[in-house]
Amino acid sequence: MNPQPISERRRGWCPGVRRPMETGDGLLVRLHPFGGRLTADQARLIAGAARENGNGDLDITARGNLQIRGVSEESHPELLALLEREGLAEPEGDGPNRLTVMSPLTGPDHGDVLDLAQEIEDRAVPLHGLPGKFFVTVDDGGPMPLDALGADLHVVATGEDFAIAFGSAEPKGLQWIGTASPVRADDAILFILADFAQMRIEGRTRARRLRDLEPALAAELAASAELSPATPPLERPSAPRAGSFQIRHGHAVLLALPFGRCSAAQLDQAAQWSERLGQGEIRLSFTRGILVPGIAGEHVLTLLAEASRAGFITDGDDPRLSLIACPGRQGCGSALTPAPADALRIAESCADILKDGAILHVSGCPKGCAHPGRAELTLVGREDGRYDVVPNGSTRDAASLHLSVDDLMTRLLPLATLDDLRRTFAEDAQ
Repeated sequence: MNPQPISERRRGWCPGVRRPMETGDGLLVRLHPFGGRLTADQARLIAGAARENGNGDLDITARGNLQIRGVSEESHPELLALLEREGLAEPEGDGPNRLTVMSPLTGPDHGDVLDLAQEIEDRAVPLHGLPGKFFVTVDDGGPMPLDALGADLHVVATGEDFAIAFGSAEPKGLQWIGTASPVRADDAILFILADFAQMRIEGRTRARRLRDLEPALAAELAASAELSPATPPLERPSAPRAGSFQIRHGHAVLLALPFGRCSAAQLDQAAQWSERLGQGEIRLSFTRGILVPGIAGEHVLTLLAEASRAGFITDGDDPRLSLIACPGRQGCGSALTPAPADALRIAESCADILKDGAILHVSGCPKGCAHPGRAELTLVGREDGRYDVVPNGSTRDAASLHLSVDDLMTRLLPLATLDDLRRTFAEDAQ
């Protein structure tokens, strides 16, 4: 057991079980289970630990990790000992706490995908020089694509082969570099990871993400993998964020959570459903929800109804699923505004636009931790309680207006479509 002293912790990195991060409501402890998978017993243990050692609140992140909030300096050693004993603490070291992200629908019938992800995790442990935020998506090619997650390396099963791409700074942008057979894919990927790490160690690049690597060095990495010619897979619709899926063995039900916030009671309830109606396992989803696999068809409606009463979102068209917000002023020392509460208020005035596909990102400060990319409407908290308004941009872009929540609602209320939103704020920017 090796907790890190509070004096050695800093922001801008990836917290874990051993190295928590200071936030507005205490220490944040992040668990990184492989594939986002937890047994019902593990989920119950974590829920109990969140009550005993934290404030009872948890988050599911955009990489399918689980955060325990409100941990204190005094309670952290006990929590660390418990999670380490249960095999839920990350390995020692400064590299990524978990390197791979998969779809929660990736199951036993995707053996090549699971094996590849495990090989990447196991073989990358000795590597030094990979930044903590570096990650690889291993996509099964199914109905929950991972191409929009912003991974450094994106790997997709295409049938007999794996297509491999570098991430890009552009939204959904991928640079396809080649394909590899299942027996060669792990070697090819490890060559890329090792060479990138070595470039950083030798000082040949200061890039912390592959998407920021100089073009000549990116070409060198691609060549080192000795891949077959690139064959980009067909584009798929964006991943559903809630509802039921037909899978090989029954159904799977994806339960969404507003802003990924989960109570210990909800985690307990999901564990209970997985045992009573499923196969005793839950999977944390990159959509910031919980997937319960192995549900018999006759039990799907029962689970959806019970989950709705427990505060989960079960309808994929629910406008709250188009809201993104950080923990806000109460949960983060950097936040200037109560972002989640303001997001829900603002959503009341633009439900039709959200159903039309708009994404509303409300950030309590300019860091934009909850969503580093663009959104149809990004709002950045200010010290005076108002928001900088950035249409079709991110927290890093220039604002066109500075409005209070009430003024924002007044402007949004007459708008009915995504085109109305784009047109209105385009006029404001002129």
